[in-house]
Amino acid sequence: MDEGALAPTLLLIALSLVALAWPLAGPLHRRWRRSRLARQPFPPAWRAILRRRVPLVQRLPADQRLRLLKLVQRFIAEVPFIGCAGQAIDDEVRVTIAAQACLLLLGRGGGFEGLREVLVYPGAFAVDRVHAGAAGVQHERREVLAGEAHGRGAVVLSWQDALEGAADPDDGRNVVIHEFAHRLDQDHGAANGAPWLGPKQGYEEWSRVLGAEFAALRARVDAHTAGAGDPGPGLISPYGASDPAEFFAVVCELYFERPADLKREHPALYEQLRRLYRTDPAAWS
Repeated sequence: MDEGALAPTLLLIALSLVALAWPLAGPLHRRWRRSRLARQPFPPAWRAILRRRVPLVQRLPADQRLRLLKLVQRFIAEVPFIGCAGQAIDDEVRVTIAAQACLLLLGRGGGFEGLREVLVYPGAFAVDRVHAGAAGVQHERREVLAGEAHGRGAVVLSWQDALEGAADPDDGRNVVIHEFAHRLDQDHGAANGAPWLGPKQGYEEWSRVLGAEFAALRARVDAHTAGAGDPGPGLISPYGASDPAEFFAVVCELYFERPADLKREHPALYEQLRRLYRTDPAAWS
């Protein structure tokens, strides 16, 4: 083979090798970058933000608090934050939101698969929804939200609500935990209340326990709506009766913010969440 014919052949071989190696390059670079990041100290200014904005972090055992700090560093390094409607993005915003989101990864490890960006509004934001009415007629309706998890990879948050959710770690209401629970639920498809459980937790028991709890909540809400007496507020918010995905997100808020109450009133549900998250928040305080 002469040199003129050899050059294109060598180029083709080189391109083929690059194409074969390319799928491995991304994960290898990510592991290298994460390893390098893990050796960097957590900025003192970020610690001050956590003490001021996210008091729940101070309840963590020392080893878990250190793990959370590393998860926060990685989250901020890998996930873009984008301000909307004039919202400025600074370390206060990134650290406050990342710390709450990373509570869900504390025992599970890994990350939020498919998460591309976090969009932050100053306060509640409006979205237009299309709903099917009678005879299939489409109606557009505007809704005002504090948070939303898009199936296409974005989590949208109200900064005001993110701050308020972090400020009171005992009220069982936390929009960041709620929306990132949806994000976990979306890792392997549409949110349906059945996130990836891992190899040691079966869906049969998960479905049985959460299905029974969801049905009981729906019955309580339906009875109240029908005027059959006041069943009382209950620990789990009626909003959780909307659908299984919302039920999952609502009980995740309780799991991290009112764990002792959830464990006492709904022990089987608490156990399923403990196995999912591989943490035990009831033991933190």
